[in-house]
Amino acid sequence: MASPSAFSGDVVFAVRRRQPELVAPAKPTPRELKLLSDIDDQQGLRFQIPMIQFYGHKASMKGKDPVQVIKKALSQALVFYYPFAGRLREGPGRKLMVDCNEEGVIFIEADADITLQQFGDILQPPFPSFDELLYKVPGSEGVINCPLLIIQVTRLKCGGFIFAYRLNHTMSDGAGIVQFLNALAEIARGACEPSIAPVWRRELLSARDPPRITCTHREYEQVPNNYDPIWTQQSITHQSFFFGPKKLEAIRQLFSPYNSQYVSRFEALTAFLWRCRTKALQLEPNEVVRFFCINSIKGKSNPPLLPLGYYGNSFVYPAAVTTAGKLCENSLGFALELVKKAKAEATTEYIQSVADLMVIKGRPCFIMPGSWFVSDTSRLGFRDVDFGWGKALYGGSATAGAGPFPGVSYYVACENAKQEEGMVVPFYLPLNALKRFVQEMEQVLGQP
Repeated sequence: MASPSAFSGDVVFAVRRRQPELVAPAKPTPRELKLLSDIDDQQGLRFQIPMIQFYGHKASMKGKDPVQVIKKALSQALVFYYPFAGRLREGPGRKLMVDCNEEGVIFIEADADITLQQFGDILQPPFPSFDELLYKVPGSEGVINCPLLIIQVTRLKCGGFIFAYRLNHTMSDGAGIVQFLNALAEIARGACEPSIAPVWRRELLSARDPPRITCTHREYEQVPNNYDPIWTQQSITHQSFFFGPKKLEAIRQLFSPYNSQYVSRFEALTAFLWRCRTKALQLEPNEVVRFFCINSIKGKSNPPLLPLGYYGNSFVYPAAVTTAGKLCENSLGFALELVKKAKAEATTEYIQSVADLMVIKGRPCFIMPGSWFVSDTSRLGFRDVDFGWGKALYGGSATAGAGPFPGVSYYVACENAKQEEGMVVPFYLPLNALKRFVQEMEQVLGQP
């Protein structure tokens, strides 16, 4: 994929880094092999995902160094979350497992000659000089035999700091990593142990014996060349959009004529953006397009399928499938019904069927051509993670995309300069399509 565009604010700053080091658990931990679930180790999750948290200055923390506080807490947190200090191995049938060998998490200490204010009115991707805020340690970016977690804490001139990290996605989903971050933060604030004990239990989302596919999984359909040609263009750009409360309500009102039932903010925003995005790409009318609804199955069964403290991947992404012509020519209500249908398919039986499919079909990747994924992380609590300096000013995804696939957007809870709560949504799109995307949104909403 072509390189994303430069930061629009033209912010330039220098970062001084110390040599990366390995942080191991503070006490001896069990030496063992722990199998991942058959949801964890599918091909589509075998990548590292970058995340970022911004924190402001806090007068009551004067004299305390966030780097040292977090590094010490990390070694203590790894006593409880010791698999993060291990390394992945691959067994027969491409089965992934964690070698819990206490090798450690990569930790980087840094200083930057910039203040939080210089990042702009709204903290949102793309962030300036992000590779400086999360250094790509040589040899660390793989999946097998590589660090499972890389953390960089960068002090800022204003007294704030940035906590950036890269997670091997096979280990945890958004809810799982927030659970770990809260454990780390609790210990940083003085706790002896996490308030929620971590639970491994990955066998709960492993294939049945014998495995059997009981649902239709259009997200894993096989195609001759599983790559979308739009990403071969040279002018791929990265931009985020902020949707404040007034705009979110205006979008939801667009759907009032189509459905007398309740329409959630997620459903309205997603149907609106999917249709605008598809129109902007100017695809052939008969070209197949897919929307993938990343949907956790936690809380969807009684009794719960997964225990409190489970921090593995626990989501599926059922696909809504149509053609570009149908999506663009029909009303917004057509897109809404497709989104609702995909969202409703995420049941406990569906996730069990996915686990079985992984074993039967060799852990395939999702289908990429014509696909757009949405992951709503706005309610996971990234901004609530408090290392002692208060809640994060921004917390969540550092970029759009997922590993080598750019067609993923995240809904991130955010606050603008007017202190209005809303959502930031990052996109990767060809430059010309991005311009048409903005025009389409403005035309439908009747506002800039």
